[in-house]
Amino acid sequence: MKVLDYLDSQGVRYETSQHRPTFTAQQMAAEEHVPGMEVAKPVVVRVDGKPYLCVLPACCKIDMEALKKSLHAHDVMLADEDEMSEMFDDCLLGAEPPFGHLYGMETLVDISLERQGQLVFQAGTHELAVRMRTDDYNKLEQPRVMSFSYHMQ
Repeated sequence: MKVLDYLDSQGVRYETSQHRPTFTAQQMAAEEHVPGMEVAKPVVVRVDGKPYLCVLPACCKIDMEALKKSLHAHDVMLADEDEMSEMFDDCLLGAEPPFGHLYGMETLVDISLERQGQLVFQAGTHELAVRMRTDDYNKLEQPRVMSFSYHMQ
């Protein structure tokens, strides 16, 4: 798994935990006993044809219009499963980590994640979670922070 090797090579502190298989970020939040606001959900979008990794809380959805406006784009659309499988060839579909630069994409983080002290995310499988400090994540990934999500009802 590329992400754990990367974290180890950077000397950053993190914890892993095993859980029952989960297939959504909200399910993982429940399994890991953390609020959905602490779970970093990666979503790939194509902005005028270019892929970006958007990272937002598990309990939120992307506001495509807000993202389009923030990026001064004409077209924003979700990547499909085939694209995701190709981009994240070392991960199971739906278990991608929130490190776009490892996969050749710029990372955009929703500002609401900045308020969290820690982030929890999948590490390439449906059974393995990583916990790390938000500050450490930001130092490693250096994402562009903006407001592009809304809380699901």
